[in-house]
Amino acid sequence: MSNPQPDRKRQINVFQLLPNLLTVSAICAGLSAIRFGFEGNFELAVQLILAACVLDGLDGRLARLMKTESQIGAELDSLADFLNFGVAPVLIMYHWALRDFSGAGWIAVLSYTICCVLRLARFNVDSRADTERLGTDYFVGVPSPAGAVLVMLPMVVSFVFSDLPLAPPAIIAAHICLIGLMMISRLPTYSFKKISIDRRNAGYVLLGVVLMAVALLTYLWATLAVVTFAYIGSLIWAFITTRKSNKAGG
Repeated sequence: MSNPQPDRKRQINVFQLLPNLLTVSAICAGLSAIRFGFEGNFELAVQLILAACVLDGLDGRLARLMKTESQIGAELDSLADFLNFGVAPVLIMYHWALRDFSGAGWIAVLSYTICCVLRLARFNVDSRADTERLGTDYFVGVPSPAGAVLVMLPMVVSFVFSDLPLAPPAIIAAHICLIGLMMISRLPTYSFKKISIDRRNAGYVLLGVVLMAVALLTYLWATLAVVTFAYIGSLIWAFITTRKSNKAGG
């Protein structure tokens, strides 16, 4: 009597689970960031949010590289984004600066979180319809990982300049609301993964990336603050250039 053959369709290679494992690891990083933020270890909390950003950038690319994209993976990634970039950063900010401004501060937290979930929902719908991009190099609104970094900018600046007094809670609450509105706005933002360069300049780009990585490892908070302000500059530049092109085309 012959042994039954295993159903090949129900078997997968263990390595095919790696993208989802990265997503789950990002969720663990986000939840741990909330824990350490509420324990007062704000530097570690921000570092874990940054780790979640890195993992978020890797899981989808790895899935496409391994050709293991799935609907479950896409939904899991979206849920992870909501936790890591829509919930964890503002809860940390609330515990850092808004506990004595609890009423208006909590309204700011809710506003940001709702804006983030709306941003993610719009992105999911538009990406399926292939209508998210304004052009080859642009997205609509600030992406949620960038929103998480932007919303924590006051905290990062306080790490760099520890002797400076903290901004008033009302200013921080307004900042949180502003970043939330930027996520659901029609603001054009650069899609850096679509930017191409001349092959002759590839060496300079690689050198710049290496120097950036070394700077982040050596002077994390100062480098992160500079990169964040540079990103804000890119938002302003993208707004100006697209507005000029729209006027020229209209």
